[in-house]
Amino acid sequence: MTHFIILPGSGGSGPAHWQTRWESANPAMRRFQPSSWDLPDLTDWLAALEAAVIEAPEPPVLVAHSLSCLLVAHWQKISRRPVKAALLVGVPDPTAAVFPTYGMAFAKIPEGRLRFASLVVTSTNDPYGAPDYAEARAKQWGSGLAVIGPFGHINAESGLGDWPQGFALLDGLVSES
Repeated sequence: MTHFIILPGSGGSGPAHWQTRWESANPAMRRFQPSSWDLPDLTDWLAALEAAVIEAPEPPVLVAHSLSCLLVAHWQKISRRPVKAALLVGVPDPTAAVFPTYGMAFAKIPEGRLRFASLVVTSTNDPYGAPDYAEARAKQWGSGLAVIGPFGHINAESGLGDWPQGFALLDGLVSES
């Protein structure tokens, strides 16, 4: 059985968010637990991700949204723990006007490819990261790229419900890894 680590962005992905819905529907999906969802601290979030990967019974698939996409890029440079793949949804652009100041510690994204298979998913109208930014990160990280249409930040406000299209993207990533 494949194991998954759910990595919400700041705020922690509430009950209507697709990440929470996926986690509720699948016992193989577990959420990482940083000290604060509302005031993200890079050091704390790195430690929480490391702990979650250590606890996984096999190399997990990371399912990241927003700020946690940047977290994954930082973590994979400092940890040697094995990961099967990463789904990176709504990658935020730290230079965007709406990027929160509390996230600036995450902003200096490490150079180079990710050390595992990955897929960047973006929408055509994400206020936190334009499609060209997502494409640049996908190229830098050696990730696949999926542009899903006008769904904002691909969060609860996007009205995706259980987001079956996203789950199909995840399933494809896992099958190819």
